Amino acid sequence: MRNALKQTFRNWAFRRTVETGTVVLNQRRIYILPTRQGFAFAFVLVLMLLGDINYNLSLGYVLTFLLATIAGMSMLYTFRNMAQLEIHAGHVAAVFTGEQAQFVFHFNNPGTLVRYQIQLQNDNGHSTVFDLPAQCSTPVQLTIPATQRGWLDSERLTLHTVFPFGLFRAWSYIHFDVRCLVYPKPAVAQPLPSISMQNGNGKMTGAGDEDFYGLRNYVAGDTLPRIAWKAFAREQGLQVKQFSAYQGQELWLDWLQLPNIATERKLELLTRWVLDADKQNLLYGLRLPNGEISPQHSAVHQTECLRALALYGLSES
Repeated sequence: MRNALKQTFRNWAFRRTVETGTVVLNQRRIYILPTRQGFAFAFVLVLMLLGDINYNLSLGYVLTFLLATIAGMSMLYTFRNMAQLEIHAGHVAAVFTGEQAQFVFHFNNPGTLVRYQIQLQNDNGHSTVFDLPAQCSTPVQLTIPATQRGWLDSERLTLHTVFPFGLFRAWSYIHFDVRCLVYPKPAVAQPLPSISMQNGNGKMTGAGDEDFYGLRNYVAGDTLPRIAWKAFAREQGLQVKQFSAYQGQELWLDWLQLPNIATERKLELLTRWVLDADKQNLLYGLRLPNGEISPQHSAVHQTECLRALALYGLSES
């Protein structure tokens, strides 16, 4: 019953759609109520006041009203600890299933007061606690486990604080249009499909002079024209440029090469092949029942293949 009432209140209080841009926590977005400790403190004050009245204790009145004043001031400080904070969502890097997605939110504190003990939490209990220096912008990471492939939404988050005394809880709800792409979990090491010399279903690379693909440390005997003099000038040590020359074969990572296997297992194997083919500098393509990606070799191509595997059978939106 309590959870149902809490959810009803949240739905009423948070009628906004998914937000973009910068959110400012003004008085219309911040809610504040006493905590359990606050209600207990108020009950004690009532008992003290009754005792003061019954026994006509002048100093008791002073103490009671002094504590009540402190409680009232703590409510103001609790509210001010969150007021006028500016928040916008940052970039979220893709992860593999089973890893931790790092949602980044940038908090800007425009005031001259340091904000203490602010907690950002989702409905599943994943949270982070942080302080915000005065007149400073601070990135805050919220870690959420990526349990399945596809899009992982940050969902509606609760930002709250009980600073300074824990007597009052101020909170606000935020829901940014930000999500993390979760790739299938790579299978354990599996040999790449064999290269077919007849129909061009494979690809090999060798040393050549066509495409630059990286640097390596200098080895005695390397020719002077291959030395990366710009890197040497930047005090990065003596390094040698490496080039690759494609030899006309293309490696196709094909869904049909994995018959009689569960869909998720196929996706895991294809993910492993994509990672291994890219690591070996192979020119590879990907064929799925819903389309294919032409053979290439680049970081963008690898990302495109992994994205296709992550969203296979799911909605792109």
